[in-house]
Amino acid sequence: MLRSIRLAAIPVLCTLIHIGSVCLALAQDRRVPSSAAELRLSYAPIVQRVQPAVVNVYAAKVVQNRNPLLDDPIFRRFFGVPGQQPEQMQRSLGSGVMVDASGLVVTNVHVIEGADQVKVSLSDKREFEAEIVLKDSRTDLAVLRLKDTKEKFPTLDFANSDELLVGDVVLAIGNPFGVGQTVTHGIISALARTQVGITDYQFFIQTDAAINPGNSGGALVDMTGRLAGINTAIYSRSGGSQGIGFAIPANMVRVVVASAKGGGKAVKRPWLGARLQAVTPDIAETLGLKTPTGALVANVSPNSPGAKAGLKLSDLIVGIDGQAIDDPNAFDYRFATRPLGGTAQIDVQRGGKSVKLTVPLETAPDNDRDEIVLTARSPFQGARVANISPALADELHLDAGTEGVVVTDLAGDGTAANVGFQKGDIILAVNNQKIARTSDLDRATKAGSRIWRITVVRGGQQINVTLGG
Repeated sequence: MLRSIRLAAIPVLCTLIHIGSVCLALAQDRRVPSSAAELRLSYAPIVQRVQPAVVNVYAAKVVQNRNPLLDDPIFRRFFGVPGQQPEQMQRSLGSGVMVDASGLVVTNVHVIEGADQVKVSLSDKREFEAEIVLKDSRTDLAVLRLKDTKEKFPTLDFANSDELLVGDVVLAIGNPFGVGQTVTHGIISALARTQVGITDYQFFIQTDAAINPGNSGGALVDMTGRLAGINTAIYSRSGGSQGIGFAIPANMVRVVVASAKGGGKAVKRPWLGARLQAVTPDIAETLGLKTPTGALVANVSPNSPGAKAGLKLSDLIVGIDGQAIDDPNAFDYRFATRPLGGTAQIDVQRGGKSVKLTVPLETAPDNDRDEIVLTARSPFQGARVANISPALADELHLDAGTEGVVVTDLAGDGTAANVGFQKGDIILAVNNQKIARTSDLDRATKAGSRIWRITVVRGGQQINVTLGG
């Protein structure tokens, strides 16, 4: 079966300090080779310019080396349970791109997830400890900062990924399988891939440049030596490259890096305040559309930017700022990469007529999240929970009016994880008591009980669970 594989990769980072006029001209003069001499042209000048910004990212975390026999109740009964389990250091290797001369590096979240220590190795073999400045799981992008250094580092400039065309030549740079810095080349096979299923913002560049495990966080570089995207995943039956690789577009990377530079711990994005759904062939037929395209408005939150702009239920969004919208994933990406503070022009089909709406680009309110970790002895012990604010509802793709308390994280060794709670679960009631806020759930867990009757919403389905105390 074909698998989507995140690449535990070594980023190939490309730094471009000077871009010659010849390279800029090549970006505008797309043509096939016209002579044997042109076939002997080399990518070496581009590679030499970008290599100084290529870095390796090493992540390490301490894990307990647990003996599986300890899970056997007979073994535990006759031999007892050792007090302290031995620990070992678990290491992973990925790549990163230097995007600011002060020492900011962008990589994938899955390269450094859970790390207790992160190090960055430069192309000249020097190593620096790095701190995690920002993690954005919605895009699988993270920003690191090198510690204890004041020098200026070479960086890789961003390309405008909206200007890329299918067929453009690109280079992928990374450290596949740990063999050392490697450059591969290919073309852009497709743009705006929205059905990859890796992150919230599914709008990937597809390339046939060879990408393998070890390339995660590495650079996809255009023919001007600029960063076109961050290599993130492959489709593969074997675990190796089969000519289908995916990169996060540079315009999304730019948004995450800008948030890190601004000192934010989270990425701030525009909020529409509407839930969108894909147009199926049946829906297209009902609406009288020739093709099933666009994003259908399924819900509009009161007082949201969408509502203020006049967006209505059953509107069909077909464009934003002159760019066509094929599905909800395409809209989410286009809207999320718009700068805050301005407006966006949205093209809507309503009752067979074209309507233009001006939407203010504002962030979702997030002043009532009240996030806490539950520590009392109960089935919820070790769960991090929060009130469903508009910002959290947007993050979890929920209607802004959704009531209840949502699980945002779980401690790996906590009771909540062991009994089967999952991130995104919405707790509606405990022992017949309505749970409207985190304080309600905290109070319910401290009351103690031998039997726990819990009502949960998971994936839109309500589930009633009874657990023994």
